[in-house]
Formats: sequence, C-alpha cells, structure tokens
Amino acid sequence: MPRQTSSPPSGHQYRITHGDHEAVVTQVGASLRECALGGLPAIDGYDVTERAPDGRGQVLAPFPNRLAGGRYTFGGHTCQVALDEPETANAIHGMVRWLDWTEVSSTEHDVVLSCTLRPQPGYAWELSLQVGYHLEADGLTVVTAATNTGAEPAPFGLGFHPYLGLGASIEGLELLVPAGSHCPVPADRDEAPTHVDVTGTSLDFRAARAVGPVVFDTVFADLERDGDGRAQVRLADPASGRAVRLWVDEAFPYLMVYSADGVLPAERRRQSVAVEPMTCPPHAFRSGVDVVTLAPGESWSGAWGLAAG
Repeated sequence: MPRQTSSPPSGHQYRITHGDHEAVVTQVGASLRECALGGLPAIDGYDVTERAPDGRGQVLAPFPNRLAGGRYTFGGHTCQVALDEPETANAIHGMVRWLDWTEVSSTEHDVVLSCTLRPQPGYAWELSLQVGYHLEADGLTVVTAATNTGAEPAPFGLGFHPYLGLGASIEGLELLVPAGSHCPVPADRDEAPTHVDVTGTSLDFRAARAVGPVVFDTVFADLERDGDGRAQVRLADPASGRAVRLWVDEAFPYLMVYSADGVLPAERRRQSVAVEPMTCPPHAFRSGVDVVTLAPGESWSGAWGLAAG
C-alpha cells in the first residue's frame, strides 16, 4: 500500500498575495499564520510544522480571552466549557480555534472560511461563523460574520490573537495604543470590570513611546477613533523606520495587549506583542458586559486589519 503523507498540524494552507503583500491562513482555526506587508513580516506567526502556539493568529469565538470556571448561564441554559487553562481553572479563547474550517471561496487575493458551532455542553446554541481575509494595496482586512442559525437567542463574543513584530526586541520599539482607560479583571469574575483612566500611568500609550520594560497583560478600552470609526495601534522601529498598524472598526470596543513574558520560551520573549481585537472583556459570559445577543436568524459583522507604516 502507498505510504500516507501527513498534512501540516494546521491543515491546508491558503496563501494569498497582492503585490508585495502576502498572508497564509490555515484550515485549522482559520488562523492567520503569516502576514508580510511590503515584503517584510508584520506579525510573529508560526512555522508550518507547528500547531499554533500561544494563541498565535487564532480566531477566538464564541468568546475571547478567559472564562472563569468555564461555567455560565444564559437564556435558562447553564453551560460548562472545557477548562483548557487548567492551572487557573479557566476556559480560554473560545471553542473554534482547533476545529477544521470549510473553504467558502478563495482567489489570489482573498480567502473566506466558515465554521458551524453546534449545540454542546459548553454552548447550547447553533452559530454559523464566516471569516474572510482580503489583501489589498493598503494591507490586510479581516471581516467576520456570525449568524444565529438556531431557534433561541444566543450569546456571542469574538476576538483575534495576532502578535505584531518587526524583527527586533519590543523594548526598543515605539508603541501607540489610542486608549483612554484600561480594565483590570475584578476579583469576582461575575462583576463588571471598571474602566481606569490611563493618564499619568505606565499604561498611557496615547502618544507613541518606547515600550521599554513595560509588561503587558492589559485590556484597553475607551478607544479614540478616526473619522472612519477606526482605532489604530501602531508599533514602530525608530532604527529601521519600519512600522505596522493594527486597526479595528467600531464592532471592537476593546484591545488586549499582551507581551507573554511568563509564557514564551526565552528565544521568543520580548520579540513581539499580541494586540487582540475583542468585542467584550474577559469573563464576559459571566458578567454579561458587552455580550452580543443574537436573535434567531440575526447576524453580526465586524472588521479589523493590518497595514504598513
């Protein structure tokens, strides 16, 4: 019998291009594994021989970030999500990042993948998700749609987990985060987080400045937006003049900035910083804060993207 050849851990690889922009999206999790803008890497992704480490490039649905105890109640249903962060008794980053997604369409410049989340112990509703990655002259745009295909109102939240990197230690890079507040996680995960003004603190990055020794595991809110309703984070290297911007539309009122200092192996530490668009804060299925409720048949959509400069 012919010998079977194994596929990459992340399944089929969708490579899209536009001029000197290039991105690779994976079948498993619809993850953004690579992205280069202007021929230079914009994210710190992962090798084709790896499964996505540290959440890199993953789609976080139907909730982003953490969910204490993995247990929540909504619409008369009490659900228990698997505790995939057992050391802290949390569920983390949703339930679709290790699933195979189905190709809806693909061209040289874009790919659209879909996934259906079926009723199960951790989520009692049926949700259809579609994520499209589109390369254009000005960069990458990621558009997500979620539709409640079940018979009852369904809770929904979404996040993404790209690590921005410019090939140099982040300590010497300049970061701009247009956020007026940060949201410490309350001791009681059922409580709404407070919004703490960043003015005068080490977390005020509304004017670009060097990251230096700042350690991030921070939810930012009260985002300042431009005339198009976009909030834009910028990471820049003064030495090379290179920069990458991550923008979010108004569907994403939160940004998680995470330097992963205590998680990454030594050779990857401080080489990139995760900037995570989020529709709701951590533990939202418990606190109820900014959880989207989708009526049967109702859809939601949002967009974010990456650009050079």
